[in-house]
Amino acid sequence: MAVVVVTGTSTGIGLATAITLARGGHVVFAGMRNLDKGGELREVTAKENLPIRLVKLDIDSDSSVNEAFGGILKEAGHIDALVNNAGILGRGYVEETPIAFFRQVMETNFFGSLRCIQAVVPSMRERRSGCIVNITSVAGQFGMPPQAPYAASKWAFEGLSECLAQELSPFNVRVAIVEPGVIATPMTTTPRPAPPPSPYSMHGRRMAAYFMASLGRPTSPFDVAKTIQDIVEGKSTKLRNPAGADGATLINWRKSKTDEEWVHLGAATDDEWIADAKKHSGLDIKF
Repeated sequence: MAVVVVTGTSTGIGLATAITLARGGHVVFAGMRNLDKGGELREVTAKENLPIRLVKLDIDSDSSVNEAFGGILKEAGHIDALVNNAGILGRGYVEETPIAFFRQVMETNFFGSLRCIQAVVPSMRERRSGCIVNITSVAGQFGMPPQAPYAASKWAFEGLSECLAQELSPFNVRVAIVEPGVIATPMTTTPRPAPPPSPYSMHGRRMAAYFMASLGRPTSPFDVAKTIQDIVEGKSTKLRNPAGADGATLINWRKSKTDEEWVHLGAATDDEWIADAKKHSGLDIKF
């Protein structure tokens, strides 16, 4: 039985991970920015009598992170695993997206998780035991518009994770990266306003069509949670772990091409793009 902190647990992958780990017998401290949004997790916890404690945690705030992790360490005595799941979606074209928005996405998806890492590493290093699971995305392996802010944050997080894994290896602290594909969560299923016209609109249209096709046979966030559970429990010791039905598929699509071929795909016609995407994903993509 491990003491695990999971961030971003009000919905989606974080919610599923907290429930899955608790069902597996682990004590879970479920962090979320707004405790009023923890109704679903409270309901499951009470119904199944799960060892889950809800914790107010805003990863964008130094004081919130310090207070939350200080309280957890005081109550539990130690933290065996940290699952850095909290994050935000960040779509936009490089030319058109304000730098302030890039900063906002980086603040949460990169610096927020870094805050949490720095809060747990000293005690894990001293105990010479621990596990840090960083949830990135397939977008941490390749860039595709209109995901420039999001991909940039996830690439940065993957680079940090690889450095961290080497740093902590002598101290018996494991680091793992989980790379979900398209998962049926509020982040992907919530309707969003149509973007304004743009010279780059074809890229957004293609991305939306891929998501719609993938969500036609949705992947549950509990599938990703199972991957995380296997890492926490030591059943998987790989650094990078694609997750979900199309996690590995999307990464392999990118790996099937040279850098130049991948770039040229951005200039392909819609029909050419659809044919290539279908060849590698098997999805029936339609505009």
